[in-house]
Amino acid sequence: MKITYDKEADAMYITFREDEVDHTKEIDKNTIVDFNKNNEVIGIEILFVKERNPNLLKQFQVENLVSA
Repeated sequence: MKITYDKEADAMYITFREDEVDHTKEIDKNTIVDFNKNNEVIGIEILFVKERNPNLLKQFQVENLVSA
């Protein structure tokens, strides 16, 4: 598992497995789940992380992404 965080977008992505995204499902307006062709979860994107829970990032070892 790998967790990345984009400061500019305030978005966290949790990768469970390296695979090609086949389809996505929006759980709510701020949470998106990516699936592979076998319908297995490969990642979850969470938007507005600090807004939703300011202390959440302190609980994980997170890799910072460089914003483009």
